[in-house]
Amino acid sequence: MTVDSMRKIDRWVGVPLCYIMSVIIWVSTKIRFIRKKSPDLSRALFIELSEMGSAIIVDPAMRRLRSEGNTELFFAIFEDNYKSLEILQTIPAANIFKMRSSGLYVLAIDVIKFMFWCRKKKINTVIDLELFSRFTALLCAVSGAKARIGYASFHDEGLYRGNLINFPVRYNPHVHVSVNFMSLVNTAEGKHDNPYATTAVSPEDLKLVMADINQNEVIEVKGKIQELYPAWNGEKLVLLNVNASDLLPQRRWLPANFAEVAKHLLSEFKDVLLIGTGAPKERDYVQDVVDMVADERFVNSAGVFKFEELVPLYSISELMLTNDSGPAHFAAVTPLKVFVLFGPETPALYLPLGNAEPFYLGLPCSPCVSAANHRKTTCVTRPCITGISTGWVKGRLTEYLKDQK
Repeated sequence: MTVDSMRKIDRWVGVPLCYIMSVIIWVSTKIRFIRKKSPDLSRALFIELSEMGSAIIVDPAMRRLRSEGNTELFFAIFEDNYKSLEILQTIPAANIFKMRSSGLYVLAIDVIKFMFWCRKKKINTVIDLELFSRFTALLCAVSGAKARIGYASFHDEGLYRGNLINFPVRYNPHVHVSVNFMSLVNTAEGKHDNPYATTAVSPEDLKLVMADINQNEVIEVKGKIQELYPAWNGEKLVLLNVNASDLLPQRRWLPANFAEVAKHLLSEFKDVLLIGTGAPKERDYVQDVVDMVADERFVNSAGVFKFEELVPLYSISELMLTNDSGPAHFAAVTPLKVFVLFGPETPALYLPLGNAEPFYLGLPCSPCVSAANHRKTTCVTRPCITGISTGWVKGRLTEYLKDQK
């Protein structure tokens, strides 16, 4: 299913279903004389289906809930994205529900499986991390959990999700999404009694734990680098993540710009090896950039490294230049310096929690995607991202690499 198809279904099917389900829940509550109680945090389910990076950003909030609430944690995510949860292993594999999104039929089947799975796992509380998705609000409603915590528009216009969330939190589009995630947990813990998240969140609350690096995997990674470039003799590794997910292709910096930066770094530094990273399906896209550079010290590793080898690769690399996408957040669990190119979204909300630095123009139109428009934009020229000059990027990367000597 395409992203646009999901958006249309969420709007035209999700709105009436949310209304109908809200009525059903209201009637059921009145008939059964159910009173609202504080959330039972013994078994809590987090739902974040579509964003791999968010599985990293939410980790401090999940760990806080586990330590303070003595909570057993569960997670529901699209099957294609679940590996992001393996990086820090905060959620046991047996506690992850992987939902397929390849078509309406399999999605409907998995919703039914999800209902039975929640009851088998005795889920008491659901925390919906999605920004105003009707589908995840409906999942909360059918989970059987008595406490359903998530974002609500409250006094804001639009973003209708019915009354399926009985512990609503007003989403704040002016603070980092990690703060919004922590506010959901603060609500679950009863730290404020209204939809406004009045509990302060400190930088210490948002600190990520570092990944436990498997040295055997580091050896495997080094072996693969040697295969890609047999002459490698310990030169510094500079990673270029030139693609971005299909969820928001407008985030992509021009391939020719990546190629220009690569040529500059290779001419400026004789002790670096450039590695183009990506998934198997991105190999051709990455190869186009490598071909523009035409230098043996720039190799294409798309599809070469397994997902679980990315963190070991990041741990032995010097820096990464990347579009605003999942790898920027995966690298946050290592000391790797990451330079992130932001365009239609803003680092104020989505800068990785690790050692990250943004390139961002902050045009009057930026950010043009948000929870309010379900992250959809029709801008074709994309000056917010295409306007980031190669001179700026080359200068900052050169400065950083020289400082590391």
